[in-house]
Amino acid sequence: MNLTPHSKVLVQGIAASLGFVYTPLMQAYGTQIVAGVSPGSGGKSLHGIPVFDLVEEAVASVGDIDVSIIFVQPYAALDAALEAIAAGIHQIVLIVEGIPPLDMVKLLQTAELTETLVVGPNSPGIIIPGQILLGIHPSEFYTPGPVGLISRSGTLTYEIAWELTQAGLGQSMGVCIGGDAILGSSFPQWLEILDEDDATEVIVLVGEIGGDSEEAAAHYIAEAIDKPVIAYVAGHTAPKGRRIGHAGAIIASQISELGTEIGTAASKVAAFERAKIPVAHHPSQIPTLVKKALRLPSKRSSA
Repeated sequence: MNLTPHSKVLVQGIAASLGFVYTPLMQAYGTQIVAGVSPGSGGKSLHGIPVFDLVEEAVASVGDIDVSIIFVQPYAALDAALEAIAAGIHQIVLIVEGIPPLDMVKLLQTAELTETLVVGPNSPGIIIPGQILLGIHPSEFYTPGPVGLISRSGTLTYEIAWELTQAGLGQSMGVCIGGDAILGSSFPQWLEILDEDDATEVIVLVGEIGGDSEEAAAHYIAEAIDKPVIAYVAGHTAPKGRRIGHAGAIIASQISELGTEIGTAASKVAAFERAKIPVAHHPSQIPTLVKKALRLPSKRSSA
C-alpha cells in the first residue's frame, strides 16, 4: 500500500447518490480526486472534477491514478473494479455492500494475479488522519498520531477512533476491512502493513462475532507481528446460535483445529489471550491499554 496526500484518486460512481455526497467531503479533507467515472455522464464536471464514461478515458486524460473508490450499485461493482484494474489501478476501495459472493470470488482472483489491494466491500474505506480520506469515515473523529486502527465494523471504527482522540491518542491510520461475507483484504494483510508503517507504534484490532478472522489474526500476530497489539471483540451479549449483524458477522465456520466454538466472542477472546494480546472488554478501556503499551501515563480517576 502506498498512500500519501499526493496520491491521485478516482471516484467510480461519482454521479451516484453516495459518490455525489462524499466526493466533496473527501476533497475538503485534502484528498486529490483527479477524475470521476459515471457511464452516461462523460464530459460533465461535478464538484470541479472532470467526469468520464470509462476508466481508461480518465487515465488517458489525467495520467496514472493510484486509487479508485467505488460507489456503484452492488451488481455493477465487479465490472467497475475489473475496469479499474485493467486501467492499471491497483488500490481499490469498495464502499458498496451486498456484492454477490461469486462476483467477489472473481474479483479476488484477478486482484491476486495483478497484486491489487482491495478494501471492502461494505467498508467506509481508509483514513490517514491529517493526510488523506478515501471513503466515508467521519473525519472529525480522527486526529494524527501513533495508533493504527483496523476493524471489521465501520461504526466501531469511528467509535474507537473517537475514544482514542478524546484520550489524546491520535491515529496513524484507520481502516475497516469490511462487513460482507467475502472480503478483499484480511486482518493479517493490514497487520503486516501497519507493522511496517513508520508512523504506527501500536495497533488496535477491532473484531466481532462470526467467522474465524480474529482467531487467524491472533495466530498471525503471535507469529509475525513485532509491534504491540490491543484487541477488542464486539458481540459478547449476542444470544448463542442466533444470527445477527451484517453479513461478515454471520459466517458459521467450523474449522476443527480452531475448535467447535469458532465464531463466538469467547473463542476470539481466548485466541487473543493465548497469543498474549491484551483484550479490552469495553471500547472505553482501549485508550488505557494503548497508553500502557506505549508506556504513557494514564490519568488517575478522581473517584
